Amino acid sequence: MSDWKAVKARKLLTALERIGWRVKRQTGSHKILERPGWSDVVFAFHNNEEIGPRMLARVAKVTGLKPEDL
Repeated sequence: MSDWKAVKARKLLTALERIGWRVKRQTGSHKILERPGWSDVVFAFHNNEEIGPRMLARVAKVTGLKPEDL
């Protein structure tokens, strides 16, 4: 079973910002996040959207996010 639980997109973005990601630019609902030493990541979720465990695992793979960061 997955270590990831579904969360709202706003909570996910806040967790990413806490571990060093910041919004580089935004076009509509698409935010481009940057962090030194990492490739830029597109964050294309609306604040109240529910992000499931599979998508969280994918985001974690490219951002370094861990379940305890949420």
